[in-house]
Amino acid sequence: MARDWIIDVLADLKSYADTNGMPATAASLEETILVAVAEAASQQARDQSGVGLMMQAGHDGGAGNVTWLFAGGDNA
Repeated sequence: MARDWIIDVLADLKSYADTNGMPATAASLEETILVAVAEAASQQARDQSGVGLMMQAGHDGGAGNVTWLFAGGDNA
């Protein structure tokens, strides 16, 4: 994934927090890493499905995308 670098940065920060006695920060970063992985995967799926292309073409990301999402991606 092109967005892997951010996961690496967050992992480095978590490692620092673990090493330096910052358990709450480490726990928060663990959750942040999970969110970042999910968002990166979602963006990659959107890019591969063409939704990213719709947005690049000027689609405003409004109700059309929600309809598309719940219709299974075929705009039915």
